[in-house]
Amino acid sequence: MGRGLKRIGEMGFSAGGGAINWFPGHMAAATRHIRNRLKLADLVVEVRDSRIPLSSANGDLQPQLSGKRRVIALNKKDLANANIMHKWVSYFETCKQDCIPINAHSKSSVKKLLDLVELKLKEVIAKEPTLLVMVVGVPNVGKSALINSIHQIASARFPVQEKKKRATVGPLPGVTQDIAGFKIAHRPSIYVLDTPGVLVPSIPDVETGLKLALSGSVKDSVVGEERIAQYLLAVLNVRGTPLNWKHWNKRKMDGIQYETEDKHEYGLDDLRAKTRKPPDVSDVLYVEDLVTRVQIALHKSLTEFKGNMEDENDLENLIEQQFEMLQRALKIPHERSEARIMVAKKFLMLFRTGKLGRFILDDVPETNSVS
Repeated sequence: MGRGLKRIGEMGFSAGGGAINWFPGHMAAATRHIRNRLKLADLVVEVRDSRIPLSSANGDLQPQLSGKRRVIALNKKDLANANIMHKWVSYFETCKQDCIPINAHSKSSVKKLLDLVELKLKEVIAKEPTLLVMVVGVPNVGKSALINSIHQIASARFPVQEKKKRATVGPLPGVTQDIAGFKIAHRPSIYVLDTPGVLVPSIPDVETGLKLALSGSVKDSVVGEERIAQYLLAVLNVRGTPLNWKHWNKRKMDGIQYETEDKHEYGLDDLRAKTRKPPDVSDVLYVEDLVTRVQIALHKSLTEFKGNMEDENDLENLIEQQFEMLQRALKIPHERSEARIMVAKKFLMLFRTGKLGRFILDDVPETNSVS
């Protein structure tokens, strides 16, 4: 990420809120249940976010997980930089840890995970009539989506006795609040347990907390949309990402003509999962137009930047200027009192849905330690 980026979490505009605390009441009870059931698990699938392979690990559970037969599933690989992903796989391999990037919504991807799970269980299948697989992870890394995909595959692959249930999936962290068991195979009987996403009670490292918030594992209201958006802009600026957006005017150069309206039936909120209706051509062009405007604005601001990216005041001034440019790019009226929050929300939506590109926010460690 570069030397400058490692300081971002300590900068005034990022660290202003201090350590991030989000530990709803159900998490304390869930943590106790998870610890107890981990003792019985034959294998653990630890789901992490591919964009933050280390930051999305639950540090409190790592000592117990490290002693278990485990597969780390780096989910949301479709949102992560594929050019760096192989380095993370190699890193975990050097740590003697099985790791596989997945997309929980892709059956072919989940099948590869199941193949690895079966391979890891092969040595105990002959000894135990019933095997238990636990799926764990911090909130909103895609555990429930993975459970649902596993059930779809298992229904065709295995003779299942019970009527299968689906895990609850939602766009917000903390949707799954009970531990539920699902039978996915018979002879031997294999059960998969879905568990609530559990964070540590406090995340003292501000940078880690901001990464979790940016990826959606901590509710925006806990950290503040504006603070998260400031962090994202700092990350993009220090990396020089807008300077690499060389395709932002490609459609216009190709001569594609289209019109956009300030008010449009299809908005950025429709980029979330489970939209009410699939977007048509005009909807796609509307979103692409907003993305183009955002990329042009950030590209322009960075090419004209004369300050020192390593200087906190210069970087803060740049981010303030970019907020104003984003407000115009996203067509948010200046007189709106909540304009900055609206800018932050829309900007974060574009990032989280991959419209601004594919990213990995963590650096590959140089030491062989899985955390």
